[in-house]
Amino acid sequence: MRISSAMVRRRLFAALIVVIVLFAGLLGRLAYVQLVKGDWLTERAEQLWNRNIPFEAKRGRILDRQGKVMAYNVSTPSVMAIPAQVKDPAETARLLARILNAPEESIYRQITKRSLTVWIKEGRKISEDVARDIQALRLPGIAVTEDSKRHYPYGAMAAHVLGFAGIDNQGLSGLELEYDKRLSGVRGYVSFKANARHEKLPGGVESFTPPKDGMDLVTTIDFYIQNVLEREMDQAMVQYQPENVLAIAMDPRTGEVLGMASRPTFNPAHYRDADPMVYNRNLPIWKTFEPGSTFKIITLAAALEEKKISLTEGFTDPGFINVSGARLRCWKHGGHGHQSFLEVVENSCNPGFVNMGQRLGEEKLFSYIRKFGFGRKTGIDLNGEARGILFSPERAGPVEVATTAFGQGVSVTPIQQVAAVSAAINGGYRVVPHLAKAWLDPETSQVVEREDPGKKERIISEETSRKVREALEYVVAKGTGRKAFVDGYRVGGKTGTAQKVGPDGRYLQNNHVVSFIGFAPADDPRLVVYVAVDNPKGIQFGGVVAAPIVGRILDDGLRYMGVPKRKNQVPPENTATSVPYVEVPDLIGENVSQIRNSLYSFPLLATGRGSYVMDQLPQPGQRVKKGTPIRIYLGDKSGKGD
Repeated sequence: MRISSAMVRRRLFAALIVVIVLFAGLLGRLAYVQLVKGDWLTERAEQLWNRNIPFEAKRGRILDRQGKVMAYNVSTPSVMAIPAQVKDPAETARLLARILNAPEESIYRQITKRSLTVWIKEGRKISEDVARDIQALRLPGIAVTEDSKRHYPYGAMAAHVLGFAGIDNQGLSGLELEYDKRLSGVRGYVSFKANARHEKLPGGVESFTPPKDGMDLVTTIDFYIQNVLEREMDQAMVQYQPENVLAIAMDPRTGEVLGMASRPTFNPAHYRDADPMVYNRNLPIWKTFEPGSTFKIITLAAALEEKKISLTEGFTDPGFINVSGARLRCWKHGGHGHQSFLEVVENSCNPGFVNMGQRLGEEKLFSYIRKFGFGRKTGIDLNGEARGILFSPERAGPVEVATTAFGQGVSVTPIQQVAAVSAAINGGYRVVPHLAKAWLDPETSQVVEREDPGKKERIISEETSRKVREALEYVVAKGTGRKAFVDGYRVGGKTGTAQKVGPDGRYLQNNHVVSFIGFAPADDPRLVVYVAVDNPKGIQFGGVVAAPIVGRILDDGLRYMGVPKRKNQVPPENTATSVPYVEVPDLIGENVSQIRNSLYSFPLLATGRGSYVMDQLPQPGQRVKKGTPIRIYLGDKSGKGD
């Protein structure tokens, strides 16, 4: 077929049109990519090229209310791998495994990961000696870098309150967890561009974003009062060999927790060595049990507020009271006979409190119980708080109302009891227990924020609160709480002896939680203390076991706080049983073996290692009850008073 010139021209023209269209499409695509998608593609490319090496922020310190540091970070070496730079992974893994005493396979897997950098798990927070051994090998792609770990200078002190941080300095428990975000700060990093094999691109520019250190947390804890609690817990464990012991000290006016402790305990720096059942359970906020007679304070406050009783009104106790066919007995065989309601409180008379509950009625009694905070969390700033258990309205018959009135059949937490009693004695205001007081700038140590626990809610009148304080002072001066009496400080309080419930729902025999809650001074409470001892060996009464412990804590605490003594104290009924006061000797700088042989008036509780006393509590010259234990802090001799 003969092709004409016209046909050639037409074909050339068509081809030109196709080329022009394709070129126009290509230009359009280029314009779209460059102008429309350019920023997005550049961002994606930057993400592929960019590599960030993180720099951890310094975790904030935790301090007591006086500024004593209770938790902080210390520098420690850790091993990091840059897999792209490891020349001989097998040999490197073998050498590292030998020094770190770790499985060779685990090391090999880590140093061959497709990652820019890898922390060697077995090489985190190692000793200086191990770090030097690794550095001496000069292994390509292996670096010993500065890391940090959490340090708790006072060991197990306030362990459950402080909590602990994990290997990556993340909070895992206690205040460390509750305020982890603020304590952690914001990490920084070095940025550079690298290829897919994590090799740095030539001509790339590095940039450094500095970390922002975490803020310092000032707590409401007072080191001295916390130390007193710890001392008494240790003494109780030795003396009574219970299953556990717990204690809380709080300012009833504000809800500031001044001390919180429990036994068994653990060292936060070595929490992995402890039983998880110990470090995961902060007993003062987690443990629930029948409160026993300490709960009677709430029944008393409600009955006085509703004017169902007066403290001078008479009541006859034959030793029991019948409620819907159930005979509820008084702890005293044969009863207390005729007495006033003030004496009902003094004697912790169950039938008298049942009578108060009956006068209030189910609706009013349970209304006040809920107003005082039972059946719900207090809101304390710690993880793991329990709610407790109350009778539901449909299950609360006459017997349940009666037993609830004297603290049986309900389940509460220790912190709920402290918060509720604080409201009953502080003028009638409900407070929120809390531990965070203020936040400090880590560089300037200036206050940047103060914690506000929230508005107080009035539950009872000031007049009712005054009557409750008066009645509870008589409990200590003349009633079941006499062993908590402190000369001059007008202590008020209430004993508690609660039978424990077994797995089958039945009450256990000879197995009680004995407790005491006390406060002082009775005319203006500054300190409220709760102690509970679970299944002590021997006598199981709150007035015998827990009351003396609370008395010693109040005595030491109020003296330390500088609270003046009162002159109008209710005189104790039996002064012959009063414990004499003695002056604490100066043991600082003394050889511990010598004082153990010569000191008979004071039990000694030693903390630390060494042959010499570096510090002591109570301080030298204080006057305390004879038999009060002295905690001594041991170390190497470095001079008297060091």
